[in-house]
Amino acid sequence: MKRALQILVSGGFIMCCAGFRGDDGRWEKAFRRLDNEVRTNSKAYATLGDATKSIGHRLTGSVNGEKAEDYAFRLLKSYGFTDVKYQPFEVEAWMRDTVTLSIAPGSSDNFREVPVVSLAHSPVEANMQGEIVDVGNGLEEDFEAVREKVKGKIALANINLAGVTGKKNLHRSEKTALAIKYGAKGMIMVNGAPGKILLTGTASVTGAIISIPAVCISSDSGNEIRKWMQDEGPLEAHINMQNISKPIKARNVIATLKGKSDDKVIIGGHLDSWDLATGAIDNGIGSFAVMDIARTFRALKFKPERTVQFVLFMGEEQGLLGSKHFVEELKKSGGIDKVSYMMNLDMTNDPQGLNAFGRDEMNEFFGTIGSTIHHIDQNYKNESLNRAGLHSDHQPFMLEGVPVAGLSGHLDPSVLQCYHADCDDFDLVNKEQLENTVRIASMYLYALANTSSIAVKRLSDSNTRDYLISQGLKEELVIGQEWRWKN
Repeated sequence: MKRALQILVSGGFIMCCAGFRGDDGRWEKAFRRLDNEVRTNSKAYATLGDATKSIGHRLTGSVNGEKAEDYAFRLLKSYGFTDVKYQPFEVEAWMRDTVTLSIAPGSSDNFREVPVVSLAHSPVEANMQGEIVDVGNGLEEDFEAVREKVKGKIALANINLAGVTGKKNLHRSEKTALAIKYGAKGMIMVNGAPGKILLTGTASVTGAIISIPAVCISSDSGNEIRKWMQDEGPLEAHINMQNISKPIKARNVIATLKGKSDDKVIIGGHLDSWDLATGAIDNGIGSFAVMDIARTFRALKFKPERTVQFVLFMGEEQGLLGSKHFVEELKKSGGIDKVSYMMNLDMTNDPQGLNAFGRDEMNEFFGTIGSTIHHIDQNYKNESLNRAGLHSDHQPFMLEGVPVAGLSGHLDPSVLQCYHADCDDFDLVNKEQLENTVRIASMYLYALANTSSIAVKRLSDSNTRDYLISQGLKEELVIGQEWRWKN
């Protein structure tokens, strides 16, 4: 999952909690049934615990990834779904092998090794040395400020923003793309989590192999290197890495609950994870919530107005591979026009509201639904951010004009520090908060699947362009080579 979307919280406004607007109780009976079923019989925590123990990480294209796909398929079958399918796809996939980073003052050959992790889609082989140039937060203005210095050197940049306010951060892949644009021959990213935590993730905006090696060091190492640069002048870095890139097969897992119409509401989350730990938070809590929502709908024998698809995407971490394939297949079949809404659960935890991704037409509907949920559960705050973002499996749908939504919640700072790191294990998962995700998401999904009409439709191509511009996403999409329009 990409950090920009993992937490959508309290900066937004609060919708309709002052007075209950339950639309004459239309939703309350079903919502109470959902609430009771999850509180009484949820399997999300137990199945996630079992999967992290029996499978481990869920890297796409690995043996573990295949085991995770089979686990999800069997679990959905066990919940009574007769229509569960694999959706296979083949891609070139990247896997790490070995990497070292050694640093010394430019006037010395006494190199000191620094703990490091390769960022995904770095070259299969790299063995290079160069001077380190600090580019601060790695935004375009930072690279522009050292334009003449960074060419042919190794850029050092923060993954998070430090020392500035009011700026929009870029994804690590976009910062690496800027490093390449400005002629750097290597990239060292400094993790924002305090201490010695190492982070992985992709440094490629396209999911293809990049032209320079990119690595991540800890916050402590970043601070030490910057102090060392101040004390002893220019530093030289030596990066030596070996990686693997090969064609792999992976499978999305899709369970379908047939509705009265062919119009679809899709709820998805990525099943895959990085390989440094078991990916319990990213995205175990999202994907296993999706499967428990599916279980809940089957247990209550719901027959929705719209068809509901529960989708476990693979390959999200390596460039939204599974969700891109899923959307391409919809486009080929003409089924994209039948998708009324897509809900994405990516590191979603203990929701307190909903993000309608800038589709203001949905405020009244989601406000009413949120008020009903609040009436049932007083702890639910019915907050809204209503702002679009990128870098998770909703993105391919959004770029085709499909309305998307996500739930806004929170994760404790101690949990967030393990994002994409070697500490993302099951002991970070809070059972009650995970089950809250299942309860709240189930209610929103039920409403989307059963409301008589939805106020938003799929946008035309030109309106999609205008929408993305209005949400401030054009620059990121241009850097990510996903802007298909001329202006």
